[in-house]
Amino acid sequence: MATTNERSHANGQQLILVLMFTMTISSMSAMMFNLALPAIREQFGLTLAQTSWVSSLYMVIYAIGTVIYGKLADSIKLKSLVTFGLLLFAGGSLVGIFSQTFWMVLAGRCLQAMGAAAIPATAGLIPVRYMSPERRGAAIGTAMVGLALGGVLGPVISALVLHFTHWRYLFSIPLFVLILLPLYRRYLGEEASSPAKVDWTGGGMLSATVVLLVLSLTNRSGWMLAAGMVALGVFIKCIRTVENPFIQPRLFRSKSYTFGIIMMLFISGSVTSLSFLCPLLLTQVQHLSPGWVGLAMVPAAAAQAIFGRRAGKLADRRGNAYVFTIASGLLLFSFALLSTFIGASPMFIAAFLIFGNVGQMCMVIAMSNAISSTLPKEQVGIGIGILQMTNFIMFAVASAVYSSLLDLGGVAKLNLANGYVDGAMYSNIFFVLALIQAALLIFYRTRFVKMSGESAMRSSWNGSNKPSTQPPFFETSDR
Repeated sequence: MATTNERSHANGQQLILVLMFTMTISSMSAMMFNLALPAIREQFGLTLAQTSWVSSLYMVIYAIGTVIYGKLADSIKLKSLVTFGLLLFAGGSLVGIFSQTFWMVLAGRCLQAMGAAAIPATAGLIPVRYMSPERRGAAIGTAMVGLALGGVLGPVISALVLHFTHWRYLFSIPLFVLILLPLYRRYLGEEASSPAKVDWTGGGMLSATVVLLVLSLTNRSGWMLAAGMVALGVFIKCIRTVENPFIQPRLFRSKSYTFGIIMMLFISGSVTSLSFLCPLLLTQVQHLSPGWVGLAMVPAAAAQAIFGRRAGKLADRRGNAYVFTIASGLLLFSFALLSTFIGASPMFIAAFLIFGNVGQMCMVIAMSNAISSTLPKEQVGIGIGILQMTNFIMFAVASAVYSSLLDLGGVAKLNLANGYVDGAMYSNIFFVLALIQAALLIFYRTRFVKMSGESAMRSSWNGSNKPSTQPPFFETSDR
């Protein structure tokens, strides 16, 4: 008869596979609309910055929802949260399919985001709750394979939909998550829930802060910035005075966790360029049709899928710092090449993206592994939620900022090695991103590794890749 640990491990293996396919659908839903932005812009007579809200507003709500799901997961059954999230995700898709105005499109995307936010929260918690520490990197890598598969299939399916029918039918893809829902209901354990009073005032103030600050940046609004700062002040007061705050202030007393979150702000903003800017680059500078844009991005996403699990195993075996260094090198190389050869053949752009996409995947694995290891059990849900929120907020902010920069028109070249006439703004953006990535690598190697104590953690692993003692946040129950 199987022991509790064996059942937990078997469920964990099955859940990781289900999670991989869920991540595939989620990734496709988030990214497919990038190719549709020109068509949406033309149909509704909008600017590129306005149209970008189809993606950026999705990410803002996605970010806030991830924190809320992460907070609730500490007191409510993960099975219940996943069920609610996937059903809402599918419901938003139905609204989008039947939309006739731009505001209905945004409403559908908002509902999708409110439900889909359960997916990254689940992706962060399942490896922690169901996998032993020495297998966590491989588990995260497998989930990232799903993210990469979505990147492979997303542009292709998006291009096919745009070629043969209306872009509105891109909303139909998330309906496939309903097929996976029974599997989550089967494999997620009946963990004991301990309902606790949720500080909804604090959660509301956090949501208001995020929305107002993002809007202030994208709309260049001073009053929104002031309102966001007021909301931030109320949020800080709430978490310091209420008995059970939405976010425990002591969470940020860990320097390694705090600096990890700050690093993720810059990392997420940088890698957003690969998924948001490159389709526009191939359309506007390379003058490719949507179908060819999708095909040009397939090799990079395929490379992510091939190397995802291997990168996770490498993090388990050699450490997060090793994988982070590789990731930084690949991203730096990709940004530098894109900046210098911005007007080269689309085949070269597709090749440069391979380095960037693989580097992005390695970066996510290394940072997720490192940051989650700094958290005690009772703070894992909300801590990972904040990490995921950081990623998605920066996607929204970076997408809007990049769109605004592209709307500026002609600019002087920053990269003197760039000999092409077209695409100067694209070249400048990638040049600055290369400099930022170099600075992040230096900071990580000189400061973050020491703060996170990774060397000490690696030394506690006994050559056989098994920890000598179990960390306090790993549970071997049916959870």
